[in-house]
Amino acid sequence: MTTIADAASGGTSTALLDSLHREDKNRIVGGTLYLVATPIGNLDDLSLRAIKVLSGVDFIAAEDTRNSAKLLTYLGISKPMVSYHEHNRRERGEQIVARLKAGESCALITDAGTPAISDPGEDLVALCAAEQVCVTGVPGCCAGIDALTLSGLPTARFCFEGFLSVNKSERRDQLLRLSREDRTMILHEAPHKLKATLADLDETLGAERRISLCRELTKRNEEIMRTTLGEAVAYYNEHDPRGEYVLVIEGGQKAAQSSFWENMSIADHVLHYMAKGLRKNDAIKATAHDRSLPKNEVYQQVLDL
Repeated sequence: MTTIADAASGGTSTALLDSLHREDKNRIVGGTLYLVATPIGNLDDLSLRAIKVLSGVDFIAAEDTRNSAKLLTYLGISKPMVSYHEHNRRERGEQIVARLKAGESCALITDAGTPAISDPGEDLVALCAAEQVCVTGVPGCCAGIDALTLSGLPTARFCFEGFLSVNKSERRDQLLRLSREDRTMILHEAPHKLKATLADLDETLGAERRISLCRELTKRNEEIMRTTLGEAVAYYNEHDPRGEYVLVIEGGQKAAQSSFWENMSIADHVLHYMAKGLRKNDAIKATAHDRSLPKNEVYQQVLDL
């Protein structure tokens, strides 16, 4: 394996160096969208390549231009900026793609972390793909991955859920899906919503389910709390949440989840979920999912329930 020290001392082969020079990944290419990861707290986490790209592109698309201006000022970079966020992504996305097709280069940045992860940048990448515009990544910080590696929970298989929906019906469906998930789960949550989210997870997944609550990642007040859902609920009933959180939650036991209903009738299966507090329609959905049956087929069998 070639290391930085090898390269500095001439330990890298001439052929490899020639290949690296030919590729010249640090050269800014017109007509290209660069997805540039920015720090999630510690400014020293910004990569040298990210700085070069931000310095070299024709313009920068930012989630919040005021927030990003502070980062660029800190770096001594002066570039034209346009806003690109949830509320203008359709119109502004088309404008950005038009400029890219005209030969300009653009760096897309979010307020913190990697663009297009739980972020409207996803739409811009899809639009570029549809218009055959080149997109490349400048990887770096991602709060969800940082939290996962610090959680002490299994990392081989995981799913990212972002923020739970605030819509009651959508939130119930989301929690229902999570109750059947056997992979490690990653969620984001704001401090003012943390208590309600922990209570919902505790009710859905059980008080003994392990969770790591990661807050203020890479910042001075970084804290990783490894506990259970029940203990987390009790703790935050006594303490006010502070800072932005990433929740990393242990997956369930798939075998146990798929066997409890094997000797039940479909009606009893639905009643089981209703006894746990689900509404009738949600219980039918859960039963249909467990048995891999159409929802209407389950519904027909419980009309008189």
